[in-house]
Amino acid sequence: MRNAPLNPEDRLRPIDYLYRGLGQAPDAVAIAGPGAPVTYRELISVVEALAAAFQSLDATPGSRVGICARNTPEHLIALLATYAAGKVWVPLNSRNGRTELDAMIGVTKPTILVADESCIDRFSPTTARLVMTKPDVASLVDDFRGRKPAPVERGPEDAQIIKFSGGSTGRPKAVVQSLRCVEAQTRGLLEFFEFNATDANLIAAPLTHGTSCFVLPILAAGGRHVLLEDPKPRAVVEHIDTYAISTLYAPPTLIYSLLDEPAIREYSFASLRHLIYSAAPMSAARIREAQRVFGPVVETAYGQVEAPQIITAMRAEELRREENLESVGRRSSVVNVAIMAADGAELPPGDVGEIVVQGPLVMSGYLDRPELTAQTIIDGWLHTGDLGYIDERGYLFIRGRLREVINSGGFKVFPADVESTLARHPAVAECCVFGVEDAKWGEAVHAAVRLVPGADVDAAELIDFVKRELDSVKAPKRIHFVSELPRNAAGKVSRGAVKSLIA
Repeated sequence: MRNAPLNPEDRLRPIDYLYRGLGQAPDAVAIAGPGAPVTYRELISVVEALAAAFQSLDATPGSRVGICARNTPEHLIALLATYAAGKVWVPLNSRNGRTELDAMIGVTKPTILVADESCIDRFSPTTARLVMTKPDVASLVDDFRGRKPAPVERGPEDAQIIKFSGGSTGRPKAVVQSLRCVEAQTRGLLEFFEFNATDANLIAAPLTHGTSCFVLPILAAGGRHVLLEDPKPRAVVEHIDTYAISTLYAPPTLIYSLLDEPAIREYSFASLRHLIYSAAPMSAARIREAQRVFGPVVETAYGQVEAPQIITAMRAEELRREENLESVGRRSSVVNVAIMAADGAELPPGDVGEIVVQGPLVMSGYLDRPELTAQTIIDGWLHTGDLGYIDERGYLFIRGRLREVINSGGFKVFPADVESTLARHPAVAECCVFGVEDAKWGEAVHAAVRLVPGADVDAAELIDFVKRELDSVKAPKRIHFVSELPRNAAGKVSRGAVKSLIA
C-alpha cells in the first residue's frame, strides 16, 4: 500500500515524521534488528523517555547533543531523542581521529556527548555530560520511563543538525541545517522514492553521514530499519537476505566492496527495490555490474551537506538507459537547480558551469562564519562548488569541483571527464585525476589508478586509451599505479591526499 501523499503546505517538525509512522500502525516493527524487534509504540516510549532525560541533563532549548557511535539501536534512539527533546544533533564520525573530533566538539560545544566504546578514546575530555550508549542509554530510559519531554517552541529556521562538510578537499566546515531544511529533505525523499510500510532499510554506512537522511522518511512511511554495526561486505549481503531488505543507501565504495565479495553470487537479492548510491561518482561500468548482480534496482541521488539529499535523483528505470549512466538525475520537488557562469549569468542546456541550488533544502549557513556563508549563498542561491551541466531533458551531469579544474596548455580539463573515460577500460577498478604544476603545460594531467586484481596493463596503453576515447589534450601525461586510493572519514577518495601522496 502506497504511503499517503504529503500536503506541500503541511510543514512538520522533523520528529513529527516518527509520530506519523506511529499513527499508521503502532504495533508494526520500527527497528527489526539487531536484537529483539522494536515496535513503533515501543520506540516512541523509549525515545520520549530518553528525550526527557536529555532535558533533565540540560534544560536549555536548542542545546547540542553530539553523538559518536557505530550503527546501533542506541545510536538511532539517541538521535531521535535529540529531535524530540528540541535539541540540535551534532553527528561525530567514530572513524575520525582525535584532532578532528576535538576540533568539531570545540566548534559546536555540545553539552551532552553520547558515545560508545569505539570512539570514547578518540576525543579529549570535555565539560559535556557523557552518556555511554551501553549501559547509560538503557539506564536513563528506565529512570524516565513513562515521562514525555517538555514541549519546546522552535521555529523553522532554528538549527536541527550541525553537520561537518569538507568533501574531498579543504577543511571541514560546520553546516547549520534548520528544521526547515531537515523537513524538506524528509519530504523530498518520501515523495521521490515513494517509500511505504513494506520497506526495510539497512543502515550499513555510518549514521553520521548520508545514511541518516533516510531515517525519518522510512519511519514516516511506516517501514523498518535494520542497523549493521560493522558493515563488512559478507555481513551486508547476509543482512539483505536475512531481513528481506528493500532499501540500501551506500556510497560507491561500499557497493564496490559488495561486488568484489566472493560470496555475492550466492544470493538473489529478490527483496531489494532501492539500491541508492550517492556521495561520490560511480563509473558506468560498475553501475552496469551492480545492475547485473543486484537487479534493476540501482538508483542515485545527489546532495551535499549544504543542501542534503536530495538536490537531484534518479529512479532505477531511468538509470537503466545508457544516456543516463553518468547523470545524477533531475531536480527534486524541494529545490530549484541552475547552472551559473562566473559572472552570475544562468547558462543554457549543455553548457558547463557551477551548479547552484535554491529552496527550502538549503542550509541556514556555516556556524559562526557569516563571511563564508555570504560567499556561498548569493542572492538566495547556494553555490555548490560543483561543476556540471543540465541537458535539454533536465538531467544533471557533474563534471567535478570548481577548484579542481585543470588548466593544461590553456585548455580546461575536468577531472570527471578523464576519470569516467579511464573507468571504461576493463583493467581499471577506480582512479583519481588531478593536476600537477608543469613547466611546459602550466598544469599536467596526472592519474592515480587502481587496477582490477590480476589485470596486466601498462601506463602507455591507458594513456593511448584516453587519447582515443577523449582527446590528446585531456589524456594523462603520467599514470601512477596504486594499491589503494586514500579516502576521508566519509569514504570519499580524497583528491588532495592522492596528490600529496604522489605528486
